[in-house]
Amino acid sequence: MTPQELQTTLDKHPLTLLYFSTPTCSVCKVLRPKVETLLQEQAPWHFQYVNTEESLEIAGQHLVFAVPTLLLMAEGREIARLSRHFGMQDLEAPVRRYAELFNQ
Repeated sequence: MTPQELQTTLDKHPLTLLYFSTPTCSVCKVLRPKVETLLQEQAPWHFQYVNTEESLEIAGQHLVFAVPTLLLMAEGREIARLSRHFGMQDLEAPVRRYAELFNQ
């Protein structure tokens, strides 16, 4: 993914969760399906995976230095960040809150 492709995605989807990970991250592999399931239940969220090993420029632009890192983006701006040690309950509240705001 290039920075331009990411910008196109952010422009297209008002609410986007950027999921920064690497193919070798065990925690990331377990967490990802849970995050995707949560977002499917909370329209209009869009899930976007970013491999930090392949997209170094994007990771650097967003100051991502650890995985997993989840950035919740609203209209292209970061509204929340979760990194390394967090639980699903930490993610559920902001995801639901912003889904409600954007669905009004």
